[in-house]
Amino acid sequence: MDIVLSLAALLVLAPVLLGAAVAIALETGFPVLFRQTRVGLNGREFSMYKFRSMVKNASQVGPYFTTDNDPRITRVGRFIRRTSIDELPQILNVLKGDMSLVGPRPDVPVQRSLYAEADWVRRCSVRPGITGLAQALYRSDSTGVQRLEADLRYAREASLWLDLKICWWTLRRLGGQGAN
Repeated sequence: MDIVLSLAALLVLAPVLLGAAVAIALETGFPVLFRQTRVGLNGREFSMYKFRSMVKNASQVGPYFTTDNDPRITRVGRFIRRTSIDELPQILNVLKGDMSLVGPRPDVPVQRSLYAEADWVRRCSVRPGITGLAQALYRSDSTGVQRLEADLRYAREASLWLDLKICWWTLRRLGGQGAN
């Protein structure tokens, strides 16, 4: 189902994807996509795609996470983050099999040290998603503990019904509070 929905999303969202790419290129040049190593199913690393929402040297200027009013985020970047358009290139990750539409957001490898071993294994027992329970419930306003609890809950309770609820909750939050 992920593949069919992702292909449909690519077709429907093609104008949005093109518009975002053009806006990023006009504001800060190329590349318009950002690739970052993330951890997926069973702890396997993969390259995750996003639209670039920050200055080109952002990883040299600051940490792997962002904060409110992060000076590395561009003007276009603020908009595409608030609306989650920056996440849309991850549809390619779904088509490649690295991600699912719904699941815990994939962490960067350095974040493994934040978890107890059993929690890390549980979290990596499901394919990561473009959206997840933590994003649906909290957007970007979650604490590390809240995010971990939501990710572990998803890993324990994953089902089509939960995925559908998460998709609905996510759509309701787009553009709202908590997007940095």
